[in-house]
Amino acid sequence: MVAAQLGRTPRGTRAVAHRCPCGLPDVVETTPRLPDGTPFPTLFYLTCPRAVHECSRLESSGLMREMGARLAADPELRKAYEAAHEDYLRRREQVGHVDEIAGVSAGGMPTRVKCLHVHLGHALAVGPGVNPFGDETLALAAEWWASGPCVPPPA
Repeated sequence: MVAAQLGRTPRGTRAVAHRCPCGLPDVVETTPRLPDGTPFPTLFYLTCPRAVHECSRLESSGLMREMGARLAADPELRKAYEAAHEDYLRRREQVGHVDEIAGVSAGGMPTRVKCLHVHLGHALAVGPGVNPFGDETLALAAEWWASGPCVPPPA
């Protein structure tokens, strides 16, 4: 199903980290080093094309710029975002250590907001209250699952 969602063979997938309300995977957990040896910092990878589309729609609306401005101005938000960064690093380190990406999380954490796909994947995989921008992205995204599965279920 993940290959159908991505339109290619997935790389470094360890497990389904979250399932969409339609029942299909929408986030997978990946290894921090891909099978070809490439370091891969994105632990939680958003696979549902509709969820990806929603993140892209929100990004193109200027939401990341607005989030970045709030991050710079709000010490409490900055603290919560730094905690999300630490959570991401801790969870990835539990899967495996890769020197080349040590201390580097994803999505611009902890100093900027770079990729809503990463933040939504993190929020879906670990639940609410961990990644403030992931939670916000989920709240603002249209219900991508409402029209049923994004790819046909296996026959």
